[in-house]
Amino acid sequence: MNAVNDDVLSSESILNDSPANSNVRQTSILKHPMLQLPSSSSAHQPSPDHVVSPTLRIALITETWPPEVNGVAHSVFQLAKGLKENGHHILLVRPNQKHRINHSPAEQEVLVRGYAIPRYKTLQFGSPAYLKLKQQFALHRPDIVHIVTEGPLGLAALYAAKKLGIPVSSGFHSPFHEFSTHFGLGLLLTPLISYLRFFHNRTKITCVPSEKTRGQLQEMGIHDLAIVSRGVDTEQFNPKHRDLNLRKAWGVGEQTTVLLYVGRLSPEKNIDLVIAAYRDLQVEQPLRAVQLVLVGDGPERTRLQKLAPDVIFAGMQTGEALSRHYASSDVFVFASQVETFGNVVPEAMASGLAVLAFNDAAAGQLVTSNQSGWLASPKQDKQFKRYAADLPKQIRLQMMGKEACARVQAMGWQQAVTQLEQVFYQVAAVETKITTNLDVADQHTSDCHDSSPQSVQTTRIAQVDSKTTLSTEATAAHPTNKITEETLS
Repeated sequence: MNAVNDDVLSSESILNDSPANSNVRQTSILKHPMLQLPSSSSAHQPSPDHVVSPTLRIALITETWPPEVNGVAHSVFQLAKGLKENGHHILLVRPNQKHRINHSPAEQEVLVRGYAIPRYKTLQFGSPAYLKLKQQFALHRPDIVHIVTEGPLGLAALYAAKKLGIPVSSGFHSPFHEFSTHFGLGLLLTPLISYLRFFHNRTKITCVPSEKTRGQLQEMGIHDLAIVSRGVDTEQFNPKHRDLNLRKAWGVGEQTTVLLYVGRLSPEKNIDLVIAAYRDLQVEQPLRAVQLVLVGDGPERTRLQKLAPDVIFAGMQTGEALSRHYASSDVFVFASQVETFGNVVPEAMASGLAVLAFNDAAAGQLVTSNQSGWLASPKQDKQFKRYAADLPKQIRLQMMGKEACARVQAMGWQQAVTQLEQVFYQVAAVETKITTNLDVADQHTSDCHDSSPQSVQTTRIAQVDSKTTLSTEATAAHPTNKITEETLS
């Protein structure tokens, strides 16, 4: 056991002004549109229902985190960022990294030793630091432990939380059991499914990003599933980032049709089919100027470069550069069928690209065939290549790209954050107080002649287990509404 504990590198506080084990927490609720209380000035105009929710101490366990570039790290960061903006306090547990981001949503971090995953030099799994996690959980006493990844670190966190009686939820982000068949490890499929079932059924709720994934996990015997959707940043991914200079660097003109793939260059992503579809397009439309661009890196890059020397391998791109690569292309081509969601699909659509994909995960939810793209039936490679070979002219692609862009404009991250937040309240056995329009109208009717600053509305919320009591007061005499929690003896 000592060897496990020795793997821990450090536990550091990022924000010294927010001690995690303080007996009193104060959090502004004004930032969350659902949490704003009515002021006296709105006495004669009842507003929509008001939800006042307690803040939570959340321990977030993940073996991938920015600046690592992958869909899981990106999604977890966006969700954590939204939870922080809603006033929650995050203790982040992750493997140590060579580089770190400047603006983490976590107030404290616990770092453990990381080990590179075979064939993926940029990804790690964390050491199973059970003793240290147990110590840190006892010190910070989170209201909930949410485990993002099912690796050794996640398993240690599960046992540590269970030992201390802390509620646990989990997320299902990557179908590792399906990946095994793409790496020649098909014999591991059954043991991996058994492990995933063992792991997730020991948490109170497992969060999944789509109905498809929920159905798959139910078939695997995993129960208590909740959908937590995904979002897209429509400012970062936007047609306005189209860059003619980048297209010139690719050696293409404005009338050239640029096919784009963004993602890991690895076997499970089925990039060979993307290249095959590109070849069929070249054969079927020999006079058409076309170019395939692959953005990303991974273990298959060297082999794919030899297979398709005329394809542009742009490497890993992030930030503004990634935005420009999306928006400077014309069609997004995505052949993976092992996604739980696939963040790259809404990113491409928000950037104004028509999408060619299988009727699966995010593409199946968001793309409308012949309007914003084309959806091949699952496992129908010939149909996928046929759609590529029959790509319409550039002007039609631009119209479809506009349709795709419009489809995801309302797909912000806040909805996913709210869904995750509600899961946490359920797991932590927390009730939220809802003040309805009728409640507000009745109260305002009773004091409609008293609009002075002294008029006060008080809403009380209590945890089911009576561990804490929270109260809020909205009054014109107090410009900032805050939730104050006091731990009762």
